[in-house]
Amino acid sequence: MYVYWRSWIARGVGCVAVAITCLDVFGYPAILVEGTSMQPTLNPEKLLQTGSHDWVLLNRWGARKMDFERGQVVSLISPSAPDDCPLIKRVIALEGDTVRTLSYKKRYVTIPEGHCWIEGDNRHSLDSNIFGPVSLGLLTAKTPYIVWPPRRWRRLEKHIPHDRVVLAPDSKHNASDTSSR
Repeated sequence: MYVYWRSWIARGVGCVAVAITCLDVFGYPAILVEGTSMQPTLNPEKLLQTGSHDWVLLNRWGARKMDFERGQVVSLISPSAPDDCPLIKRVIALEGDTVRTLSYKKRYVTIPEGHCWIEGDNRHSLDSNIFGPVSLGLLTAKTPYIVWPPRRWRRLEKHIPHDRVVLAPDSKHNASDTSSR
């Protein structure tokens, strides 16, 4: 009887390990969003006053082709501190686009090939206005949903804030993505 239970336990542990690996690699894990850089979209003031934070779903599988869209919320490795927690930001411009910066060393930047411009929804954010265009290789996941707390369950809509419209969208990308919604 002992051998029978031991084999079932071993199979169960193996299945759990495979499931966790698949979730992590192809991934739909959820992560805690800390900080205020994506306010009011994530961690609105009222939520933080309760001591709670948003959790977002990470779609790593959806990011593997690097087909990001303007206005999409993404997770990325920080260009300035790669060992820190991932950043959650919004894609403002894609390669070939020209964007008017908020505080970067150049007033206007044309995004180079293989890069994008990311910003937090809150003006006080560690984003492209600090470190410039970001390599698409640093973007690790799309973040399509808020999954916790339950009263905040919702899809994160793709939009670009009205004052962050791309000045010269590249013809490879749909220019209608640049309008505010």
